[in-house]
Amino acid sequence: MNDNISYRVLGLMSGTSLDGVDLAICSFTKNKNWHYKIEKSTTIKYSKYWLEILSNLHKKPEKIINEIDLKYGDLLSKLCNKFLKNEKIDYISSHGHTIFHQPENNFTLQIGNGNVISKNTKKITINNFRNLDVSLKGQGAPLVPVGDKLLFRKYKYCVNLGGFANVSIKKNNKIIAFDICPVNIILNYFSNLKGRAYDLNGSMAQKGNLVPDLLKKLNSLQFYSKKYPKSLSREWVEKNIMPLIRNDIKIEDVLHTLCEHIGIQIGKLLNDKEALFTGGGVFNSFLLSRIKFYSKSKIIIPDKRTIEFKEALIFAFLGVLRARGEVNCLQSVTGAIKDNCSGEINNP
Repeated sequence: MNDNISYRVLGLMSGTSLDGVDLAICSFTKNKNWHYKIEKSTTIKYSKYWLEILSNLHKKPEKIINEIDLKYGDLLSKLCNKFLKNEKIDYISSHGHTIFHQPENNFTLQIGNGNVISKNTKKITINNFRNLDVSLKGQGAPLVPVGDKLLFRKYKYCVNLGGFANVSIKKNNKIIAFDICPVNIILNYFSNLKGRAYDLNGSMAQKGNLVPDLLKKLNSLQFYSKKYPKSLSREWVEKNIMPLIRNDIKIEDVLHTLCEHIGIQIGKLLNDKEALFTGGGVFNSFLLSRIKFYSKSKIIIPDKRTIEFKEALIFAFLGVLRARGEVNCLQSVTGAIKDNCSGEINNP
């Protein structure tokens, strides 16, 4: 395809921590290298109704999951129409919301029906970015590294602190990436028990005390000694982390110990140069201080829009690469049998 071409795309992202739907209109130009701009962005919080549905959908029968896939596609298309108004875009590129992620069972599911979004918005919609890679024996995750490689070229490490922490590491002209550990999916869970959506600035965690035996058990989990490619899921957290946390431990102490654990797991990977940090966890100043304590890299915090919308930006970019028929899912990252061009294109 020709270089010196530009695209304007609406990227949609809903993360495992259920803090809402990120919408970002992003423009991309290519002249030798790719360049981007996040032009307009917002996060729409979920209603109580949708929080309840998305939190429990994995326990429901297939028929109900299929119905909600269509309903959630309808919700996303309404959000798009409201956000876009008279904006001109080339594509909508949607991550959807993950209900299951079990690559070891050759299975992953992100709801938010692309056909429904396309019909309701009258825009070409690209979605379902993980399925092809999983069918090629890959993890189907993380997907962000191709964006880290092509849009954030100057950083050796790119770390996202979302529901889970993941990292892209560039070395020897190659990029590797993997999930590191759970972050907001577990911190928010325990904050919710205290009636808070999240632990603002890590203030509850900061007041707590370290629980050494819990920290030891967390750091001894088998996942941390596994070689990449590897990815995490809600299922993994429920099976491996929740049973370790005794009911008699104060919530503040749990949060404090989890932040220490996250700091250790992330910090030990960052050995030199610069690490770009994005995702909601960046606003947890106590957590960030523990990561800095254990890290040898210089931690770079970008502008607020990049912190909050980097994933929506990169999903918009994955859509551009899919439309161009170019690789957007890397074998070196997911462990698939080959690089691939992933995503389903839905025409209105």
